[in-house]
Amino acid sequence: MFSLDKLLRENIKNAKPYSSARDEYKGKEGIFLDANENPYGSAATGDFNRYPDPLQWEIKGILSNIKRVEPEKIFLGNGSDEPIDLIIRMVCRPGKDNIIILPPTYGMYEVSAAISDVEIRQVPLTEDYQLRPEEILKTVDENTKVIFICSPNNPTGNIMNKKDVEQILKGFNGIVVVDEAYIDFAPSSSFLSELDQFPNLIVLQTLSKAWGMAGLRLGMAFASKEIISVYNKIKYPYNINIATQQFVKEGLLNILNKEKMVAQILEQREKLGEELKKLSFVSKVYPSDANFLLVKMDKAPKIFEFLIGNKIITRDRSKVRLCEDSIRISVGTEKENEALMKKLSEWKG
Repeated sequence: MFSLDKLLRENIKNAKPYSSARDEYKGKEGIFLDANENPYGSAATGDFNRYPDPLQWEIKGILSNIKRVEPEKIFLGNGSDEPIDLIIRMVCRPGKDNIIILPPTYGMYEVSAAISDVEIRQVPLTEDYQLRPEEILKTVDENTKVIFICSPNNPTGNIMNKKDVEQILKGFNGIVVVDEAYIDFAPSSSFLSELDQFPNLIVLQTLSKAWGMAGLRLGMAFASKEIISVYNKIKYPYNINIATQQFVKEGLLNILNKEKMVAQILEQREKLGEELKKLSFVSKVYPSDANFLLVKMDKAPKIFEFLIGNKIITRDRSKVRLCEDSIRISVGTEKENEALMKKLSEWKG
């Protein structure tokens, strides 16, 4: 049975969180002489002389309505990388514990674990980029603390079979992270609706992709109140700055614009995929539930360099396990995609 208390590192359980000035007084009105701020304003244009809300309650309130998740079950981080790093530091003892990743997958799981001196165990996906739940659960031992599942997966673009994910959630007593950075582009529903059913589940989402706010660096972790309370205990006090909170609020209140952009990307994804299939050197365009396409082609590294030479930047994934001879292409605007196809049509090999 899952027990967060048993999973947490002892030093995390015993740690006393930093108490900031904005933790001790949560009001917005008054004469603020508590945080050693500059009372005259900011050298920059804007009211940036005061510290931000350390728990971002206004943003969480808006997200709660959009995602149908209680604010107390939401953690906001500096991109998704912060909640990834914090969950490893929360439960993994350096030099003793391990995590499981499922290549090909997002690279930051491995990077964060390596920085914390945590062993990385790998269970590759199947040839059609699906999970192998039995093999994953066989790889678990008493020191396995986290399994990372990227769905829709990066760099392959496909969503994972829901029953396979549920099998892992039910069969593992550690934390299962389902990274849904690209879920807005997928026809399948999010695992957010399963939070109450699985106390060991953390769902990651982001505002970088569908919402078009990559430059603001705001990621979201959704989990039980118990897990979120530990996140809040160990995060930096003011991890989301005022400017980010202001612009994110503006973006979240413009959901129709987000939905319009998603529709345009999906339309262009379909069109681009069909055009790529017509090229003689393209052997496969993999099905995608994301805002990019993984494309298998002859001499992929050379085509990648050819495109760079024409100032069209894609990502060569040829050295990634199970992605040999493949390039990952983000879906651009209609004009950008046409420019890409024009240059590819000129490729002589």
